[in-house]
Amino acid sequence: MLISLLFEDPTIFFIWILAVIFGITIHEFSHVLSAYWQGDNTGQAMGRLTLNPLKHLDPIGTVMIMFIGFGWGKPAPYNPYNLKYKKWGPALVSIAGPASNVISLLVFGIILKLIITYSSLPADNLLIIFLFSLIQMNLILALFNLLPIPPLDGSKVLFTLIPVKHSNAIMFMERYGMWMLLVVLIFGSSYLFAFYSVIYNWIIDVLVL
Repeated sequence: MLISLLFEDPTIFFIWILAVIFGITIHEFSHVLSAYWQGDNTGQAMGRLTLNPLKHLDPIGTVMIMFIGFGWGKPAPYNPYNLKYKKWGPALVSIAGPASNVISLLVFGIILKLIITYSSLPADNLLIIFLFSLIQMNLILALFNLLPIPPLDGSKVLFTLIPVKHSNAIMFMERYGMWMLLVVLIFGSSYLFAFYSVIYNWIIDVLVL
């Protein structure tokens, strides 16, 4: 867990905390921005259309990340009835969060590639470690939030694709989604980690090595 790094290597701990702060901030901000671009001012009126981390970090969710490796940011507020695209609007708002994390990890991967290629910085350089941490954190946030289980972002995309005649299935998932997610985290975490490792290694191979 992250908290153990505080006692083992405080510098690496704070590097990871910065990566967590960035990943959650850009994720939640992008949700609000997507809604704003579609005509909904709810998030803007609540002061969430900003890159100020204090507006997006949930204190309890952040502490949970440090202690158990799972947490959350403040849910991005929006009114689906104000969105320009009534059918796909909620899905676009939801997918904006993971998409921002994917874009971020690609940008940081390219920067890391350039540094490794054109500088002589050692692998244990703090800038190198920080960039690796940003790539890892943004990848974790993107992949995890794309799971099609409420309240994660992937569920909104799934619900948009499900025909109206199966609305009972949607209501069931919305009602028991948190329990379903807990089951996945408890019993499927090893499979999620294995999948994450494959994707992470592929990205590092493409962008860095």
